Amino acid sequence: MELRNIEMAARGGGEDCKKEDKLEFRVLHVPLPSEREASIALGSLAPDREPRKGGITKELSALGNVLSVRWTADEARILRVSVGSFLDNLALVLETMEQFGPSVPL
Repeated sequence: MELRNIEMAARGGGEDCKKEDKLEFRVLHVPLPSEREASIALGSLAPDREPRKGGITKELSALGNVLSVRWTADEARILRVSVGSFLDNLALVLETMEQFGPSVPL
């Protein structure tokens, strides 16, 4: 599996934003080969809470074979670190699932 076919949308930041405005990385959709693999990825990645209290939130969900993530952050730097860390962890989960082969229904 590769990190491809990932759809992203972002808004926020810029000079016109007020200090209290939050940056929002609205959605990251990651299509996986099956619903089971999306569920495994969700179960593996959902327990990782953001280490910093406040400043950022991350919501994960799986619908069918698509894993979706939504972030909201106070600062672009915090958002960038969180998204980068998530993508590193996602790559590890995908590599692990690939090493163990296709999922077997329970």
